[in-house]
Amino acid sequence: MNTNEKLVINGGKRLKGEVNIHGSKNAAVALVSASILVEGKVTIENLPEIDDVGVLLESIKELGGIIEHISHDTVSIDCSYINKSKADNHDLSKMRASYYLVGALLGRRHSAEVIFPGGCNFGIRPVDQHKKGFEALGASFDTIGGYITAKARKLIGAQVYFDKISVGATINIILAAVLAEGMTNIENAAREPHIVDVANFLNMMGADIKGAGTNVIRIRGVEKLHGGKTYTVVPDMIEAGTFMITAAATKGTITVRNIIPEHMESLTVKLKETGGVSIEEGDDYITVKGHKRPKGVLVQTMEYPGFPTDLQPQMVSLLSIAEGQGTVVESIYDNRFQYVEQLHQMGADIRAEGRTAFINGVSKLVGAPIRATDLRAAASLIICGLVAEGTTTVYNLEYLDRGYEGFVKKLAELGADIKRVQV
Repeated sequence: MNTNEKLVINGGKRLKGEVNIHGSKNAAVALVSASILVEGKVTIENLPEIDDVGVLLESIKELGGIIEHISHDTVSIDCSYINKSKADNHDLSKMRASYYLVGALLGRRHSAEVIFPGGCNFGIRPVDQHKKGFEALGASFDTIGGYITAKARKLIGAQVYFDKISVGATINIILAAVLAEGMTNIENAAREPHIVDVANFLNMMGADIKGAGTNVIRIRGVEKLHGGKTYTVVPDMIEAGTFMITAAATKGTITVRNIIPEHMESLTVKLKETGGVSIEEGDDYITVKGHKRPKGVLVQTMEYPGFPTDLQPQMVSLLSIAEGQGTVVESIYDNRFQYVEQLHQMGADIRAEGRTAFINGVSKLVGAPIRATDLRAAASLIICGLVAEGTTTVYNLEYLDRGYEGFVKKLAELGADIKRVQV
């Protein structure tokens, strides 16, 4: 995590070529945490080399786990000798997904004390649904002294109904329930691909989870999970979507490979709706060819299979140079337009009111010094820099490094004039 670097982008290049998509950041952080539940060694392939994953691996090591880096994207994890319930690595406070350690440690040791999660600041992101689920399983739950704590004499399967769909809570209750006694039913569960990935991983290790990918998940508790298996992380739909939007914005031609096209449907439909691209799909790739200026469209973020909130800033970048007015409604978070002020410095005409952004497309953006405000906003600013006239300088790269592996290198290989330099 290097805060002493900046990106320098000379815009105006049409990007062309192919890019291989890494494993999903959102799946990886959950799978690494889930390995705590397994007796014996598990090997995880296609693991993105990003800061959030590195922090979790280091935290597992501090808890007594054994970590072996087999290659840059393959790690073996042996949590047979986990002997602590307190995860207090300070870097955990910088990421949201650290709360998965609560579910995993509660399931494994019936006790968890994890430094309170941080991550990108989108406004209120409560843990009330996590609390509700853990308490239904028989655990106490509290947030005090900068930590989340959860304890139980034993965990017993229960009916869990989420009042609000929550990806994090869905995964956390799965982690806590796989070793609980009896049956747990999670209703109004989130359906994201990385939830399916977590269930597939745990089932490979001996869990009994059915219904992942639907709004009702049934978990029959088992006595143990056994290692000795290798699992491959699902492709990152957000990384793939970022490059698809980049192709449209730069009027380039980019093929994203190692993906599941079905996961990209909500974005594919919206890109086609702009009228500025042609799209070709294969079994494991999508090619996006930008051939003219897009038209403004309405985008509303929703839980999967709706339009992902993690592609919202990138889509705003595209609409900022579209013809006519676009509107983006953010249904998931209450404060995810903080980056808009940075786009104003490049000449974008965007008015953010609460959870809605009204975007009057401009014919050109102009390079400027700008600062990333969160992970996906960093990608959004870079896209704007790629299409802007002149030079754009992007600061706060620690956000980018939390969730994209080799992003700058991939863009350079596609023809972007972009480089990281010391501040």
